[in-house]
Formats: sequence, structure tokens, C-alpha cells
Amino acid sequence: MMSGMNPIETLGLALGAGFSSGLNLYATVATLGLLERFGVIHLPQSLHVLSHPVILVVAVVLYLAEFLADKIPYVDTVWDAIHTFIRPPAAALLAYGAAGAAPAEWRWAAALLAGSVALASHGTKASARAAVNTTPEPFSNWALSFGEDVLAVWLTWMATVHPVATTVIVIVLVAVSLFLLFHLFRFARRALQRLFAI
Repeated sequence: MMSGMNPIETLGLALGAGFSSGLNLYATVATLGLLERFGVIHLPQSLHVLSHPVILVVAVVLYLAEFLADKIPYVDTVWDAIHTFIRPPAAALLAYGAAGAAPAEWRWAAALLAGSVALASHGTKASARAAVNTTPEPFSNWALSFGEDVLAVWLTWMATVHPVATTVIVIVLVAVSLFLLFHLFRFARRALQRLFAI
């Protein structure tokens, strides 16, 4: 279905996989790999490696580790801090692979775009989690975690079958992320000011 991807399909995959990688990289890789493995989609040749059993096992194991870490307040914050250096570069690498048949300059542009989108979604996720961790009950943390996982898998699937719709959705999600980041930053700054005023 997607073996000979046109520029619109490539853009949709780069943006969709980029945003979902910022939320949950391992769910994104596992979803792409499983969809390719079972013939639901046909990724570009450079991304066929995602369907290899070794990659799938590693992605699923790391997803399960993230699934558990995500449910524990403050452990999720440490996990997110570490993944600041993993999710955006991995999203860039996926986009670079998705644009495998394109000229080098377009592949690099796709990588930079996906990395930036992943950084926006990752930053929003990490900031929202840090804010939620200030509440004593665990349920909002669990709800956010489940919601992020569902969105990551759904958006990855959408990127492979509806690239135009995915592009529009990701543009809206990035705008919402930037809005939330701005307000979460102000919330964190006020919280720190109150803390140091005591």
C-alpha cells in the first residue's frame, strides 16, 4: 500500500510518527513494525527493518517498561527526562527512513520536521506529567498515560492510511501542545516562586 510513497504520504508518516514518537516511541515503532509484519501496510524499504522479530521484541519489551514507569509518579518524570534525548532523535531517524526515495535535502527536511514535532509532543507530555505529579491521587496520572498510549498507536496507524488527515491533525496537535507548554511553563514558574518564597 505504501511501498512507493508519494510526498504527501511521506509527510503524513513523518508528522504522525514524529508526534506519536514524542508521546511513546516504543508504541510507535511496535505499531509500524506489526502493521508491516502482518501486511496491513507496506512501509518504505528503509523501514522494513521495523518488522524484524528482534526489533519487535525489543520495542514491545521497552513499551512494557514504559507502560509501568508511566504509571508511577516521579518515576515517569525521570523516564521522560531521559527520553528527551531519545524520542526526538528517533523520530527524526524514522522520518529520514520514511523519505528513503526522496533526494537527500528532502530526507533531512523530513527528519528535522519530525524531530521538532516529537520535541513538542514530548515536551508537552513531560510538562503535563510533572504538573499532574503535584496532585496526591494517582488516577489522573494513569488516565494521561493510557490516553497517550492510545493516541500514539492511533496516530501511527492514521499516518499510514490517511496521510492528509494526519497532517492536519498533527498541525492542530502541535498548536495545542505549544499553547499548553506556554501555560504549563507559567504554572511551573509560579509554583517555584511560591516554593522559594516560603
